[in-house]
Amino acid sequence: MSLLNGTDIDELIDFVHLKIEKMAAEFIKLYPENPDMRKVSRIVDILRDGGIIIYPTDTVYGMGCDIHNQRAIERIARIKGIKPKHHNFSFICYDLSNISEYTRALSTPVFKIMKKALPGPYTFILEANNNVPKILNSNKKTVGIRVPDHAIPRLLVKELGSPILTTSIRDDDDVIEYSTDPELIFEKFRDLVDVVIDGGYGNNVASTILDCTGDDIEVVREGLGPVDEIL
Repeated sequence: MSLLNGTDIDELIDFVHLKIEKMAAEFIKLYPENPDMRKVSRIVDILRDGGIIIYPTDTVYGMGCDIHNQRAIERIARIKGIKPKHHNFSFICYDLSNISEYTRALSTPVFKIMKKALPGPYTFILEANNNVPKILNSNKKTVGIRVPDHAIPRLLVKELGSPILTTSIRDDDDVIEYSTDPELIFEKFRDLVDVVIDGGYGNNVASTILDCTGDDIEVVREGLGPVDEIL
């Protein structure tokens, strides 16, 4: 007679799946200026199948998946040692019109700022609408949105037809906060994810975060994106 309850069995199945997926990561070189569409299609197919990828952005390297794949999001949470509902995940959109599919109507001042800032190294916290998967907003009313100034993640979103969840790849080093070398990132995560995209060295400064849900725009974190140029 099994001593495991339903939750324990689900967690055991997830653990077995994670073990099976080990050594399955592909290391794919993409050039932002002229990406190989055959490789892009391969990565998109992996995303559609619930895969996890690591990819370059205009700031730091990110880890992500299709925002509509709950099991993939839960895998990312296990890799990072967090609970999905306790983490403020953001996701990458292709452009401003793509953003409007997942947020409530933007005020004119916020829209003007976003139009000036994007694509760029900014994360905007906005009021979420019902199209945002529950596991992402965790019954919260806000969501973080990015449109990076980098061809690779935006092209993946465009070809996938769905936003990609994004969470930063941090480094264990006490001095360097974020991992920048894709080959070292691959060595660290090759047993945990499905694809690591080599888009060249990444940055070591994260995006600037702006909370646009109140009466005034609040700078939550000043990162790579200069605040004085858009506010």
